[in-house]
Amino acid sequence: MSVLKIIEVPLALELPVGPQHPALHEPVLLRAYADGEEIIKVEINTGYNHRGIEKLCEKNSFYRDIFIVTRVCGICNQVHANCYVRAVEHILGMEISNRAKYLRVLAMELERLHSHMLISAVMAENIGFENLFMNIMLDRERIMKAKEILTGNRVLSDYMMVGGVRRDVDDVKKEKIKDLLLKTEERIKYYRRVFEEDPTIIKRLVDVGTVSTSNAVKYSLVGPVARASGVRIDSRASDKYDAYSEIPFNVITRSEGDSWARMMVRWDETLESINMALYVLNHLPSDANPVPDEKKLPRKIPAGEAYTRVEAQRGELTYYVMSDGKSSNPYRVKIRTPSFNNIISSGFMYVGHTIADLPVILTSLDPCVSCMERVTVIDLDKNVSYKLFFKDLAKGV
Repeated sequence: MSVLKIIEVPLALELPVGPQHPALHEPVLLRAYADGEEIIKVEINTGYNHRGIEKLCEKNSFYRDIFIVTRVCGICNQVHANCYVRAVEHILGMEISNRAKYLRVLAMELERLHSHMLISAVMAENIGFENLFMNIMLDRERIMKAKEILTGNRVLSDYMMVGGVRRDVDDVKKEKIKDLLLKTEERIKYYRRVFEEDPTIIKRLVDVGTVSTSNAVKYSLVGPVARASGVRIDSRASDKYDAYSEIPFNVITRSEGDSWARMMVRWDETLESINMALYVLNHLPSDANPVPDEKKLPRKIPAGEAYTRVEAQRGELTYYVMSDGKSSNPYRVKIRTPSFNNIISSGFMYVGHTIADLPVILTSLDPCVSCMERVTVIDLDKNVSYKLFFKDLAKGV
């Protein structure tokens, strides 16, 4: 019997990356399928860190929820709190002082600074630059100190509150923060040159995980990931919330769309954040006390709803808060985080690249796993998983 036709059947190797992996600092599973060294498919699986934050908010009062949403993410806790308290202020019809608005911006930009420096250090670590990782983290400590001077804590500061902020700054604190920012600025310029010129970094990051402008829009990518692909999207510029309408800044975009472009957008944004923080410190209004008297805050929240958004370090963060006017607890709190868009939709970025490129692409997206966790309902009897509408889940169906 003669052979008429030979059919080649590719052998795909399943390679689980995570949920515990040296390249991952939070638990998430990337199930990669590779033909030799080339990745042909990636499935993103979450659910290892789900905490039920939204339902927890509905079981606690409006004011207690400020401390709960602050703990959605340790790195971007201030933007979560800011987005939530602005929603509550909208329902209350409350307007805060200009000084409080400026101080909120200062806290959020300091947070953006240390977040971008952190993920840049992690990228250096993942491609083998241990010394660069340690140096970036060392200089990041200045920003952590500046945040501590402003808010009273390095990470979970609980600085935002309904009606303003919890702490004011005096001239001594302002000068200390300015000095730390100016010292860090020179180091950031140096690290930017390293990422721009180092041949190893360029070889590992350039043309890796490229996202076209059309795909960035198609997959609803946000933040530096979208801006690195030429999409000019930034809630600070479009919504102009708090004091962003008065503080000059540039929306950083690039056209390359690869992992290197995403990191360079972040380095340029750190310089913008320093300029914004210095502007706040030099033009801080003195119109009113930014710290409201908690005893005088309304205990009954009227019926209403609010949808607010903020530009977190990883992109657009949105909160929907609803009050029925009867309970001291919110009727509904819905959170949509930027990582939920960027990570869940990132499977196409890995295709065609090597296994060694996988952690580089993932790191360039700046994943925050605790921010994006959702629950999957599994029927153990039928061995199937499915999603439920919220109204059905609330009924216990």
